[in-house]
Amino acid sequence: MKNKHLIFKKIINKETSTKIVYQDEIVTAFEDISPKAPIHILIIPNTFIKTSNDINEKNKNIFAHMFYIAVKVAKDKKISEDGYKIIINCNKNGGQEINYLHMHLVGGEKLKALY
Repeated sequence: MKNKHLIFKKIINKETSTKIVYQDEIVTAFEDISPKAPIHILIIPNTFIKTSNDINEKNKNIFAHMFYIAVKVAKDKKISEDGYKIIINCNKNGGQEINYLHMHLVGGEKLKALY
């Protein structure tokens, strides 16, 4: 699928069966359809931003809000005490598969360190 990022717009607009766990005027958080941990939530801005490289003076507050909501969801999902990861992949070599800025919140089990 050439325009994979369009699925995120459909999720934001509630045009899919994807389970949204949080949504406000700035971001949407939803369960990953291919979870890598017991808790695997994606947090995306409701306004299209292609990658973390595209964060700028005008939209930097969206990025901060994404982190804020990731922590809120971690607390709501009761994984904040034991720990979790927040991951942002950027471009192909960084593992970004969909060209739409998104943050992974993963937890619910002991996670391996990357380095």
